[in-house]
Order: sequence, then C-alpha cells, then structure tokens
Amino acid sequence: MEIIQKYFTDITPTQIEQIEQLETLYKEWNAQINVISRKDIDELYVRHVLHALAIAKVQPFVAGSKVLDVGTGGGFPGIPLAILFPEVKFVLVDAIGKKIKVVNAVAESIGLTNVEGHHMRAEKVKGEFDFIVSRAVTNMPDFVKWVRKKVAKKQRHELKNGILYLKGGDLTEELKDFPKATLYSIPDYFEEDFFETKKVVHLPLKYKP
Repeated sequence: MEIIQKYFTDITPTQIEQIEQLETLYKEWNAQINVISRKDIDELYVRHVLHALAIAKVQPFVAGSKVLDVGTGGGFPGIPLAILFPEVKFVLVDAIGKKIKVVNAVAESIGLTNVEGHHMRAEKVKGEFDFIVSRAVTNMPDFVKWVRKKVAKKQRHELKNGILYLKGGDLTEELKDFPKATLYSIPDYFEEDFFETKKVVHLPLKYKP
C-alpha cells in the first residue's frame, strides 16, 4: 500500500481503504478462480495495481468521462483506475465469464459504484468512450479493429480520445502502421525494476459513427 501512496500522494482515506482491501479479495478469489498468476499475486500492488495506475500518470481522467477496459481479466487496469477516479464511469469487459464474476464481486465488495463488468467481446460493446484501456490483450492492429468505432467525438482531455495501452518490450514492428502512436515509458513515473521495459501507448482514434 505504501508504494501506491508514494506515487499518488493525494488519494483519500476511502481510496486507501479500497486499495488495501484488494489483496485479501484477490487472494480469496484466486483460490477459487485463477485470475492472477501465482507468482504475481504476492506482487499485486506493483505488478497489477501500480502498473494499471501508470495510465493515470499519462492521462488523468476528468469527471463525467467514460472508459472501456477490454480484456480486463480480473479487473486490470480498470478497477485500480476506477478507485482513483470515482467520478468516471468504467465498463470492464472480458470474453471469459468467470473473470467478470470476480470483477463484479471485487467492485461490489469495496463499494465501487462506477464500475460495470460484462461478459462479452469488445466488438459487442455498445456506446462511446473517451478512452479504451487494456493491458497487452492482443497486438495493436487487431485491437484497433475491435474498438475503432467506440471512441466518443467530444474531447475532454489533454490527450486526444483513443487507446491507452499497457505494453512491454520493443513495439517498433507492432506500431509501424500507427505513426500517431506515442509511447510513454513507465520508468519515467515509477522506479521499480519491474517497469524497466514497460510503456503506456497512446493512440488517438477518430470518431466513426
């Protein structure tokens, strides 16, 4: 928990309490449904919570905006972001139903009222969103095909509406067809070794009715 407060000094007592509850809840759920790898569950706050919150360092979300988390798994990056931005609506989707069961249970347990979890593929999601977030769920060309018609027209943020994607390694080949993509190196925000090669990729997408 200290590691979150180290980088996010203005979080409220309620947010601290919600984040503190995550470890117990995910350990309980992981015993029933394997949503986080065994080696990662002990590093939950660095490898999952803090990693998710790197998106917040690149672009804080304004009140009233909507964010779609595609391939959320057990709720990452969506749940940590929803804790940090209680006035933003988050829709979390995954093609595996048991993972969404965990998402909804965790959100309810910690009192998150701004999260909806749905068992569905990204292509089936209705509505428009300021940003679509995800953590290395597939390659960027395929991801863009899934979400390109889900971006809101109205701009509310410093960065243009589109994708904020957590990805590691050399992305040169994967992003060669996306000249407008910007890479933000996570070690610029967090000093832990885990983030050494990790990035947040911002790819603006035009509104397509």
